[in-house]
Amino acid sequence: MSEPFTAEIRIFAGNFAPRGWAFCDGQLLPIAQNTALFSLIGTTYGGDGRTTTALPNMQGRAPMHPGRGPGLTARRLGERVGTETVTLSEAQIPSHSHTARGVTTPGEAGPPTNTKSMARSVGATAYHTAATNLVDMASQTLATTGGGQAHTNLQPFLAMNFIIALVGLYPSRG
Repeated sequence: MSEPFTAEIRIFAGNFAPRGWAFCDGQLLPIAQNTALFSLIGTTYGGDGRTTTALPNMQGRAPMHPGRGPGLTARRLGERVGTETVTLSEAQIPSHSHTARGVTTPGEAGPPTNTKSMARSVGATAYHTAATNLVDMASQTLATTGGGQAHTNLQPFLAMNFIIALVGLYPSRG
């Protein structure tokens, strides 16, 4: 394998970081021992910029190119966005309604079908075959559903390690 550039990030299938590399796990490193790395990444991913710099934290994240494109949202290098769970609000759900309808005339006994609507009946379950004269039932007849709990919002994934080169060739500007 060729010698990496300092600050180069690769996906690595091992459970350890090779010599000269570190996991992209957000750890703080001393600038005094990583001057070349600090000159490239600065405090983009954290650190105080005086004594420490932070490595990118790729745990549970997907990499994305910085910049902007037609129809895309602008992204800065090191920007963290997204969430693993989402709770939808009523404003995020498409406008729709659930209306229970029925008739007040006596119905006929028998099982329900797609051509029979529920009708009021005293003492027995009954259905009405006519779909005319339907009226809305009270809105209280339909209970509110949902409980405001979040649902997972993750794309399919395969867990792999991201590693960053702490030492290597210093990249020249092109």
